[in-house]
Amino acid sequence: MTAMSRRTLLGIKRSTWFGMMWALPALTLQAGPPVKGLDTAKIEALTGIKGSATPAEGVFKVSVPRSDLSVAAAGVHLTPAMGLTSWAAFHKMGAHTAVMGDMVLLEDQVNPVMSAALDNGLEVTALHNHFFWDSPKVMFMHIGGMGDEEQLAKAVGIVFSKIKETSGGKGETPHADIDPAKSTLDPKKIDAVFGKSGDFKNGVYKITFGREVKMHGVAMGSAMGVNTWAAFAGSDDEAVVDGDFVMREAELQGVLKALRGAGILIVAIHHHMTNEQPRAIFLHYWGVGPTTKLAAAIKSALDTQSHQ
Repeated sequence: MTAMSRRTLLGIKRSTWFGMMWALPALTLQAGPPVKGLDTAKIEALTGIKGSATPAEGVFKVSVPRSDLSVAAAGVHLTPAMGLTSWAAFHKMGAHTAVMGDMVLLEDQVNPVMSAALDNGLEVTALHNHFFWDSPKVMFMHIGGMGDEEQLAKAVGIVFSKIKETSGGKGETPHADIDPAKSTLDPKKIDAVFGKSGDFKNGVYKITFGREVKMHGVAMGSAMGVNTWAAFAGSDDEAVVDGDFVMREAELQGVLKALRGAGILIVAIHHHMTNEQPRAIFLHYWGVGPTTKLAAAIKSALDTQSHQ
């Protein structure tokens, strides 16, 4: 795991948390269960969440059941114990503390919560589903970080606060009335941003950037799916872009920050292969806006990569 940024993390003023999911009696924030090397009371106070200890592994975990959600999967009512609990676990590693966690989010919460994590020094390491046929759709965002215990706890607290803030349909949902069959966009304007040309077919303009990995000693390149691509449809003033980024592990956080900083929505982070060298991470995205603005956002993320 890469080192967490040393910059001072922004604080957040937390209002009193009400209800079973969020509220904690004041006394529970005074002293957490003892774990060697960790100030569990401070972690509870900074995250605003009561935790539990696993002393044998030196881990202290704070958890928030998403009991505010009413989710059914294939007709089965899902309860927090069936996987709808957000958590973050802290572990002392020498002079530093490591944190790992999994956030339970509805679709409209994913990107605001992701930005809260990235903006406060945490890493986002995966974004995917755990269920089929779930309604509403639930996504799971994994976070991580290493550094100062207090800063990590503050950042985790901000993430949990953003989940609370965006619950109940208060997140981010894009919409655009676009039919690719009626596209009028000018490909040359997109080409000017990327410095290369793509293909315009059936109302969709697509541009591709290849990478290469090896599997069992054999090179796998763009034609085998190891590529970044962007597909545009609509008009110059209002278009949609969707696509896929391929990245080395060390490039993921830079690409995420560039895309989120430009307002592009992240919809998945995962792998497409196993046993490849170097390891390749894939990220899927979605954005709505003027074509040149969307293209510039994708280009800014490409520019953070080493392209080796």
